[in-house]
Amino acid sequence: MARNREGMVLLLDVGPLMHAMLPEVEKLCSMLIQKKLVYGKNDEVGVVVFGTEETNNELTVEVGGYDHVVVLQNIKVVDGDLVEAVQHVPRGTVNGDFLDAIIVGMDMLIKKYRETYKGKKRLCLITNALCPIKDPFEGTKEDQVSTIAEQMTAQGMKMESIVVRGRLSQDADKTIIDENDRLLNLFPKKTCTRTVYVDSPTSLLGALKTRKITPVTIFRGDLEISPKMKIKVWVYKKTQEEKFPTLKKYSDKAPRTDKFATHQIKVDYEYKSVGESSRVVPPEQRIKGYRYGPQVVPVSPDVLDAVKFKPEKGVKLLGFTDATNIPRHYYMKDVCSFIAEPGNARAILAVSAVARAMKEMNKVAILRCVWRQGQQSVVVGVLTPNVSENDKIPDSFYFNVLPFAEDLREFQFSSFSSFPASWQPNEQQQEAADYFVQMLDLAPSGKEELQPDLTPNPVLERFFHHLELKSKQPDAAVPPLDETLRKITELDLELVTEKKSAIDAFCRCFEVKENPKLKKKTRHFLRDKPSASSDEDCNGDVSDALAVNSVEMAPPVKVEKIGDLTPIQDFEAMMSRRDSPEWVGKVIKEMKDKISLLVEYSSESELYPKAVEFLVALRKGCILEQEPKEYNDFLRHLCLLCDKKGNRSFFQFLASKELTLIPKSEAVDSDVTDDEARSLFVKTKPKPED
Repeated sequence: MARNREGMVLLLDVGPLMHAMLPEVEKLCSMLIQKKLVYGKNDEVGVVVFGTEETNNELTVEVGGYDHVVVLQNIKVVDGDLVEAVQHVPRGTVNGDFLDAIIVGMDMLIKKYRETYKGKKRLCLITNALCPIKDPFEGTKEDQVSTIAEQMTAQGMKMESIVVRGRLSQDADKTIIDENDRLLNLFPKKTCTRTVYVDSPTSLLGALKTRKITPVTIFRGDLEISPKMKIKVWVYKKTQEEKFPTLKKYSDKAPRTDKFATHQIKVDYEYKSVGESSRVVPPEQRIKGYRYGPQVVPVSPDVLDAVKFKPEKGVKLLGFTDATNIPRHYYMKDVCSFIAEPGNARAILAVSAVARAMKEMNKVAILRCVWRQGQQSVVVGVLTPNVSENDKIPDSFYFNVLPFAEDLREFQFSSFSSFPASWQPNEQQQEAADYFVQMLDLAPSGKEELQPDLTPNPVLERFFHHLELKSKQPDAAVPPLDETLRKITELDLELVTEKKSAIDAFCRCFEVKENPKLKKKTRHFLRDKPSASSDEDCNGDVSDALAVNSVEMAPPVKVEKIGDLTPIQDFEAMMSRRDSPEWVGKVIKEMKDKISLLVEYSSESELYPKAVEFLVALRKGCILEQEPKEYNDFLRHLCLLCDKKGNRSFFQFLASKELTLIPKSEAVDSDVTDDEARSLFVKTKPKPED
């Protein structure tokens, strides 16, 4: 086996106290195997369960002991059968001993690989650690852990321990829990071990690192503080976005019986002349061109190479600044880790001194970085000190890329104070909104839910599950979303039930409306070859298809006038246009004309509500566009028109809706006071006839 391949043994606690969590453990293990089938198809995995009534392992036969430990699957290359094996783990009936399981797993790795294998060897223990560990024949339990850890180090093995707790049952013995935790915490001090405590199915699904990526330096060289002071550092990627695996095109033209068929697809491109479509242009007659307005500017490779910016490799300090001057939202891309050159005592001491001084003074450093020779881009970023709390781990730095001026996008939003007082939330609404936001806090008691380190990507998890299903059933449909992943992607129903009073209080204070989803238009492309059935059903010709496609693929048409179908929506769309300052005056005039027609030439009161709807939209638009005079003059004109025409019914209907003038409190440009706005209908109210 090669160095980049991994040999792994899963140690699963299947005792009675683990039965409730075993379905989630099965999901976790099957997801691990599914990812290995994509990223590490040559990796080898074995499965050991403990807590069963029966015993089946080689150590029991050879030396005795190690009861209730069963080798469910010997170490072998990952395949579909292994996925099914971990999806149906047996349920045990006795308490298991995780130290016995660790020893059995180590024995399997040692016998499988001996001393010839120099690759990765890993143990993964999943247990709740609620059952007592039996006393060894010699020494103490702590001595036994130390012996196991020494053997793991000697054999180059690593271990991950996932302790599933959740809500402890009333029967759990606190003394046993403390002792087991103490034993598990001894492993990281003696050997390379990682212990994680989880308390929910969601965190369990993300606790096991399914992919082990070997860190690779992106820079090795000097951190130049000044021309006379340089520190030898290595730079690693600290975080990186996990992306979908690369999907390749597959050809099924080769016979299935051909074992040597690669099923690869080779793509060749031909460049043809515009003037002579039949003539192929050879590579030596082609040159790159860049669009500059309506023309294309040809640029030869020599010119392109000459204009390239070629900075020298290196990391230079530009200066220090207060940490408060670099907001968190400025960070871009992935995080890098700066460490002193391993084995260089002077570099380690220098990095520690600078990091601790920066931490004490609350400073960060601004760096100019060129990671490799020939790199065309220069990276400017912020260096943050990372002071270690462990004496065995030296201090280091975290590096985050900062944006340039062209990368910044400052979106300007109008202040709430610019809106009229009637639109401002009152004290009761503000309190309800504050409580509603606090209700959605993921860390109300200091314990964070959906921690990034323990929360899997639901899109990737579902993709791998579907991929494994399609490998067995090519025609299988997309399965429903797993309940554990649903808790990540959807609102927690338990939280909604628990906080129902806060939600109801929020709904009482605000008008809540459903936001309908707009249907997306499906686009059809002529290059998509229709099937035979579609050819038979199609009665139109190509010109019809072109006409339909041109309509569907055309960009949305801008509203040019207020129509009769959706007049209010047209009015709002035209008011929001910014391609010309004349649109506001034009759309206000059109809306005035529509309202005047409804009032002046309508003798039926059924159209009055529509006229009032138009007036409300006009009032709102004039406030937003700071045109209160247009609305106030028009409303006065309407009142005088009703008085002149004797249209008292519309006047009374208008007064009942309390549509007032726009006062200065709602629009700064208005010259109407609040009293004048309220007294409009009192002044213009017609006298009753004798």
